[in-house]
Amino acid sequence: MMKTRLTSVAIFALLAIAGYCQQYDIQANYDKQEVYITMRDGVRLFTSIYTPKDQAQRYPIMMMRTPYSVRPYGDAYRTSLGPSSDFASSGYIFVYQDVRGRYMSEGDFKWMTPYIPNKTGTQVDESTDTYDTIQWLIENIPNNNGRVGQWGISFPGFYTAAGMIDAHPALRASSPQAPMCDNWLGDDMHHNGAFFLPHAMNFIAGFGKKREGPTQDYGPRVFQHGTNDGYKFFLEMGPLRNANTKYNMNQIELWQQWMDNGDYNEYWQAQNVPQHMKNIRHAVLVVGGWFDAEDLYGPLALYKAIDNFNPGHKAHLVMGPWYHGTWSSQAGDSLHDIRFVERTGEYFRNNIQFPFFEYYLKDRGSFAAPKLTLFNTGANRWLTFSQFPPDNSREFTLYLGASGRLSQTQPGEVTAIDFAEYVNDPANPVPFTAAVSTGMPRQYLLEDQRFAQHRNDILRFQTEALEEDITLGGPVEVSLWIATSGTDADYIVKLIDVYPDNAPNDSPRGSEIQMGGYQMLVRGEPMRAKYRHSWTNPSPLNPHQPTLVKFTMPDILHTFKRGHRIMVHVQSSWFPLVDRNPQTFTDIYKCGEDTFQKADHRVYFTRNMPSRISVRWIQTR
Repeated sequence: MMKTRLTSVAIFALLAIAGYCQQYDIQANYDKQEVYITMRDGVRLFTSIYTPKDQAQRYPIMMMRTPYSVRPYGDAYRTSLGPSSDFASSGYIFVYQDVRGRYMSEGDFKWMTPYIPNKTGTQVDESTDTYDTIQWLIENIPNNNGRVGQWGISFPGFYTAAGMIDAHPALRASSPQAPMCDNWLGDDMHHNGAFFLPHAMNFIAGFGKKREGPTQDYGPRVFQHGTNDGYKFFLEMGPLRNANTKYNMNQIELWQQWMDNGDYNEYWQAQNVPQHMKNIRHAVLVVGGWFDAEDLYGPLALYKAIDNFNPGHKAHLVMGPWYHGTWSSQAGDSLHDIRFVERTGEYFRNNIQFPFFEYYLKDRGSFAAPKLTLFNTGANRWLTFSQFPPDNSREFTLYLGASGRLSQTQPGEVTAIDFAEYVNDPANPVPFTAAVSTGMPRQYLLEDQRFAQHRNDILRFQTEALEEDITLGGPVEVSLWIATSGTDADYIVKLIDVYPDNAPNDSPRGSEIQMGGYQMLVRGEPMRAKYRHSWTNPSPLNPHQPTLVKFTMPDILHTFKRGHRIMVHVQSSWFPLVDRNPQTFTDIYKCGEDTFQKADHRVYFTRNMPSRISVRWIQTR
């Protein structure tokens, strides 16, 4: 019989947790008030304020602005305050605000409200709403110390980033976490022009419902799936335009805007946040997850913009082995089948996030974190950098070759076989995950790819077993020489870590998961080929004519260990994560079923047409 014994450390930890819950009860230690704060154009924003009962000292203000409701309303209290549990016990004035046009706030809601430069009079955007809110708080909340911090994850992360522009002087520290920064180029709804169907449609069917005025409840979404089989549901729905007639999406104004703006036009360009990250003078901590299925693009793009536009500004970036937002509460020692050992979420909260705000808002302790704190997802350890990729890195290119070879050797002048080919059928698209639900399972970004190993519409290329550890980092550049029988196509590229056959069965989901030969997805990304020359002006492919399609996949930091192999997949559907490309040059958002056709695809690997992926090889100590 197995016996379990609690060590003295474990007992102490349990007692400490129990003591914390008793000692720092929110209602016992904080007063709550609800107010309307008037913006410069007269619109009032509903705001909940939690103030420490102990008024013997002054406190900084910690603020989150959200489109997801500041509930509970009325006399009820939130069960937690701040980014993590440490904040309530340390003492802050916590402020939660329903953003303009959402829940109990007045005004009209806009999706990722575009920033207005050189505003005059009563012109407003999210930067002015943040500024006006801070001004009111500083003037009207007793015992504040004149310093404000803000944070938010996902959509609230966007509001945090938008609030950093033309910032109020009292704003001293901001932490945009998994911020939505561009919903066409890489966050949430689109990646490189490809539409992320289940995520977009499911989310907006509830979030996008129109309200008649301030409300605490938007009611049920406009449709129900009626099945748990997402592959079947979205395939039977047919073309995107059918969502209007079959599933009431014509009731959602935002959905119609997205259907009317398929290209990267002024509608989407105006919502790009990183372009405005100039003159940032206060402390910034950007946070993201390497396996964030929703907003991986945002934190990387935002940090790079801050760093580029503000020389000498010591903005900080933390990227951990996390799903969307899991760093805020989970231990962070594993994801799906992958065990990371270190409790990365706790490390971040205790050693980076909490000290960051304590230092900049209270002058407590010190904060000397490096500019970049990045988790190596293959070696399972934190690495720090002053820039990424570092100066001592060098280019690492893998060339696709005949018979499924993947190597650093460029193709020769003459090869017996100079291409590989497959047929993609929109009526039988490649699934993106082993169990396709109606949503977007968050594990898909690191899931075992063996579920698709019998598909003949995927090209697979693989190295020999590695003779040494190889650490790869930075953006992954893809260059594919392709030809197709159609006039448009999607090309999905996946970078995969193949475990050796004798890998131990140490999956967090149980020893029955076979880790020998496991194919861990490290990065995967689609590219809609009609945007190969321009995001704003799509152009058709010429049937059967070899064409170069280039795109960039988001950054990685991953060690492929000795004995492992590196694998690359190339395919033309990833369903229903990405909507089906009809493989004809058309407006995909409005076309009919008759535009969908099978297409032949070739990927070339000759000296003159070398298909390859490139990233940086990083020397680690």
